[in-house]
Amino acid sequence: MKHHTFLRLIDPVKDKMFRLALRLLISKEAAEDATQEVILKIWNRKDKVKDYANIEAFMISVTKNYCLDQLKAKSNNNLRIIHTNYDSNELSVHSKTELNDEMKHIEKIVEMLPEQQKVIFQLRDIEEFDYSEIAKITKMKEPAIRVTLSRARKKIKEELLKVHRYGIK
Repeated sequence: MKHHTFLRLIDPVKDKMFRLALRLLISKEAAEDATQEVILKIWNRKDKVKDYANIEAFMISVTKNYCLDQLKAKSNNNLRIIHTNYDSNELSVHSKTELNDEMKHIEKIVEMLPEQQKVIFQLRDIEEFDYSEIAKITKMKEPAIRVTLSRARKKIKEELLKVHRYGIK
């Protein structure tokens, strides 16, 4: 496989790989490093890549596994969440502050989820993968994915309601 062919193959997927890495590793720098490492791993196996039926699912799966390995190595314990996803000129300063606070609450809740729920939530609700694609990536059955996603969403909702109902019965 030639260099330009490989780049055409990687380009549409690299942003998804980065977002998944960012969700799992939390740090932008760690996510960038993980994405580069995974791309390098795939480049080193470029001759075998054409054998995969769904190359995108393979790349996302490699990214997920790499990030989970990094987390297991405990090399990313001191990382913090820093997101600035909401830069809209139409919102007031008050609205921006509320939105940022809400996102911080959601990010904290998602970080508390078990790894499997976190990955499936990221793939389905953030990356918008189909259940069949998630099944290939995670090697789980679709009903199990639906149950895991439902539990993740339920936990996020419950925790958000706790924050919003503070002091109200």
